[in-house]
Order: sequence, then C-alpha cells, then structure tokens
Amino acid sequence: MQETRNAPLAPLTTLRLGGPAARLLTAVTDDEVIAAVREADDAGTPLLLIGGGSNLVIADTGFPGTVVRIATTGFRLDGTRLELAAGEDWSAAVARTVEAGLAGIECLAGIPGSAGATPIQNVGAYGQEVSATVTEVVAYDRAARATVTLPAADCGFAYRHSRFKADPGRFVVLRVRFALDDAKGLSAPIRYAEAARTLGVRPGARVPLADAREAVLKLRTGKGMVLDPEDHDTWSAGSFFTNPLLTSAEHAAFLTRVAERLGTDAAPPAYPAGEPGGEGLVKTSAAWLIDHAGFPKGYGTGPARISGKHTLALTNRGSATTADLLALAREVRDGVRAAFGITLVNEPVTVGVSL
Repeated sequence: MQETRNAPLAPLTTLRLGGPAARLLTAVTDDEVIAAVREADDAGTPLLLIGGGSNLVIADTGFPGTVVRIATTGFRLDGTRLELAAGEDWSAAVARTVEAGLAGIECLAGIPGSAGATPIQNVGAYGQEVSATVTEVVAYDRAARATVTLPAADCGFAYRHSRFKADPGRFVVLRVRFALDDAKGLSAPIRYAEAARTLGVRPGARVPLADAREAVLKLRTGKGMVLDPEDHDTWSAGSFFTNPLLTSAEHAAFLTRVAERLGTDAAPPAYPAGEPGGEGLVKTSAAWLIDHAGFPKGYGTGPARISGKHTLALTNRGSATTADLLALAREVRDGVRAAFGITLVNEPVTVGVSL
C-alpha cells in the first residue's frame, strides 16, 4: 500500500480543487482498503475515502487526517451478472458491458468516477439509475467491523440517495454486483425524451446498444459533462445541484411564483417523480430554475463560473479555489430561492466546507 504525506488532493478530483491530505494511502486490494480503514478507526484519525473524485468538493485547507484512495480493480462478467471492484473506472465498465451485448447501464456512459460511488449516490442519467440493476453491494461495515453483503432491497435507494449516503462514513463499498439484460444487442427502452430525439426514435423504443451509448456520450459532451483535461469548461463535479422534488402544494406555490416572474405562458418542466420515495412528488429542473433566475450558461467573470455548455455545471477555470466555487454556488442557490422559493441542494459531497 503506497503512502504519501502532505499529499495534494486537487489532482485526485475532477474539479481540481482542495488542499493537501496529512496522509494519503492508495489501496489496490479489498484487504488493503479494510486494513487502512481499520487503522484509522483504531487510532481515532479522521478518514476520507476517494474513488474517482468526481463528486467531491474539498476545502482549500485540505484534510487533516488519513485519505484512502480506493484503486482496486476487478471486472467479472458471468452471463448477465456483473461484479465490479469499487475502484474500477465506471465509464470504461459501461463500455465493456455494451461490447458484451448487455443492456441496463448503457445510458450511464461517460459519467466520471469509480464503480464504488455509483450505489452511494444512486447514480442516474438519461432515464436510467443504477438502482434498477444493482443486486448486491459488498461493503466493510465500520460499526460492525465486518464485511457485509447488502441486497439491493436493503440499500435504501431513492433519487440521488441511498442508505450509504444517509449514514455517511459507516459503509466502505468494496464491490458492486449488477444484473444486466441480454437483449440481443439492443438497449433497454429509451425513456429520456432528449436521448430519444437524438436517436430519432420514440420514447420506449429499443436501439442498438452501441448507438444508445454513443448518443449519450454525444449529449454529455455537448453539455461539458465528459471530463477533458484540456478544457476548463469541463472541470466540474457534473451536475452541482439535484433536481428538486416538490409536493403538490410546493409545486402550486412554485407555479404562482413562475407566473408572477415570467408570465402565465411560462411552462417549467414537471415530471412525475418515479424514484423510490418520490411517489406523489413532482420533479422540476434545476437547470431551468438556474437559467430563469438569471444565471445563464457561462455566468460569472472570476475563476469559478457556470459552464458555457450547461447551467448545472459549476466549473474551475484553472485558477479557482474551493472558496471561489462555493461563493458562486451560494449566489446561484440564493438567487433561485429569491426568484422561485425553491432551495437547491448540492449533489457533490463537501469535505471541510458546506454550502
């Protein structure tokens, strides 16, 4: 297991932000991950886990304890059953399942980060969520000091949420198991309207798996959501805010605010919240809220700005600090609340700072 003192953390995140770690351990096996976590727990040392670093906002002061970088590898396919080590590159794993002719995660192509993070956030995009295909999560339970296997039903999946996120720090994801679909080279039904339009089909249609993946990569690239080290407009944590889920009363109040601000012809997006835990709620678009509250693509003049490709991505233009990014995030959040009475919630995990 590799150890580095006073290790820079910014290069380990897609935002390229954050100060150093007092101690960085890079673990390449499950046993090394568990040993590093147990050592920190026994010593009472603050602990931070990093995978692909795509969903992290770390303080400029860094992290005063032990950071464990999970760099485990393992891709095992048995028929339609897939097992991924937590450190496996997620986007590469999706590409391999498409090559194998298996459907279920093809619309999650291009999402940066590691496989172990996907059940924590219940990663989703373009009409798919990992909760639809995850069967089990193997994790180290720090409370029980034991490795446990949690079936999907015990993972508490909801929109961008899970049991792992609800009880942060308790479970260290080691492996994720999925059940995919042998659909003879065809995708799962295309449920997202924008993806269907790009593919030239009606929602619900199936298309060749490779076509579905390529369409999603095209859409993500056009929105700056595929990381390019040479393009600062993609130095982000992806979507910085989650789409709000509103009760019927909250939605009615929101529509009143919209009419007052934009006129009665304005029609903000509204979708039934089909995720577990979202029954009876209405989902609206955080991107729409941000844009119509006066924060368009490219907003900002400092080193942290809204992406020129998508209003949900807050970017580091190369010289930003975490303080710069959070100042922009707070300006956007407060502006949306003032305009529409909705408080946006950040999607990335914050370390040593808060919005």
